Amino acid sequence: MISNQILQNTIEGLKAIARVELCVVDIDGKAVAMTADEMENCGKPAAEFAKSPADSQEIQGYQYFKIFDEQQLEYILIAGGVGEDVYMVGKMVAFQIQNLLVAYKERFDKDNFIKNLLLDNLLLVDIYSRAKKLHIQTDVKRVALIIETDNAKDSNILEMMRTYFGSNSKDFITAVDENNVIVVKDLSESDSTKEIDKAAGNIAAFLEKENLQDVRIAYGTVVSEIKDVSRSYKEAKMALDVGKIFFGERDVIAYSELGIGRLIYQLPIPLCKMFIKEIFDGKSPDDFDEETLVTINKFFENSLNVSETSRQLFIHRNTLVYRLDKLQKSTGLDLRVFEDAITFKIALMVVKYMKYMENFEY
Repeated sequence: MISNQILQNTIEGLKAIARVELCVVDIDGKAVAMTADEMENCGKPAAEFAKSPADSQEIQGYQYFKIFDEQQLEYILIAGGVGEDVYMVGKMVAFQIQNLLVAYKERFDKDNFIKNLLLDNLLLVDIYSRAKKLHIQTDVKRVALIIETDNAKDSNILEMMRTYFGSNSKDFITAVDENNVIVVKDLSESDSTKEIDKAAGNIAAFLEKENLQDVRIAYGTVVSEIKDVSRSYKEAKMALDVGKIFFGERDVIAYSELGIGRLIYQLPIPLCKMFIKEIFDGKSPDDFDEETLVTINKFFENSLNVSETSRQLFIHRNTLVYRLDKLQKSTGLDLRVFEDAITFKIALMVVKYMKYMENFEY
C-alpha cells in the first residue's frame, strides 16, 4: 500500500525536525524503516508489544506506539530515548504515519477505480456508487490522454507524470500496461481543443527535458460524464496507432483530427489487398521510383496545383506534366482529375496501413 521508501523519507524528515531516533517495524518485528542502525534490535520486543492490548508502552528506554489502518494493526513505531518530549514526538509521528496510510489507501483505491473504469470492468451502477464513495465528481468535463515514449519501460514515467501534475491535481494519472501512461484530465467549461493541445505539448516538452525520446501523445474527445471516460480512452488509443501510421511527424494527435485515416484503420486486411489489386493491378506504390513518389507527394501537398508543384520541385511545368502522364499510363489514374486523385491518395494510405500492420504482427 505504502512503500518502505516513503516511510523512510518520512521518518528521516521528522527526525531532522524533532531530533528523535525513529524506527518503523511490521507486526512481526521486521524493520521497514529506521534512522539508527542500533534500533534494529527492537524487533523482538516490538513483536511482543503487538500482541499486548496497550496502544503505547515504554520498553528498555524506547517508546513503542501502535499504528492502525482502519482498526487493523499495521505497524509499530519506536521512538528512541525517554521522557515526555520523546513520548509526545512519538505520538505525533504515529499520527502522521497513520494519516499517510489513509491518504495512500485512498490514492490506491482511486487508481484502481480509474483503471477499471478505463478497461470497462465496472457496471454502470458501480461507477457512480464508487465515484461517490471516493469523492470523485461524476459530471465534469474530462478527456483521456495517452503518453508513450520509446524508453517508457526503462524509465519511471508514471511517477514523473504524477510529480508533474502534483498531488493536489484533480487529474488522474495511471497505467494499464508497461508501455503507456494515461492521464484523465479534468477540464473547465471554457477549455477547448486548443487548451488540450497546449497541455499535451507542455507534457511532451517536460518529458523531452527529462531525456525521454520520441514522446507521442494522443487524446480522445471530451466527455462530460464519468461513465464515458472509457470511450475517450479508446479513442485516444486509436489516435495513437493511427497517428503512427499517417501522422508520423506529429508529437500530439487528437482523435478528432484523424480524418479518413480513422476509417482505413478499421478496414480488414483482405479487403485492403483486394482494393490495392484493383487500383494498381497487382503492383505496389513501393515499385515506383523515388522521383515519382516525390512528385506525387509534392503534388498532393500543393492541392493538385501544377504550377506551384513544378516551382517547388525546381522543374519545368512540362516536365511535371510528362511525369503525371507517365503515371496515368501505368496506373490508369490521372492525378489532375479530382476523383482519380482521391482514389490514388486513399490507395497510398491503405498501403501505409497494410505495411504498418504487417510489421506490427512481427
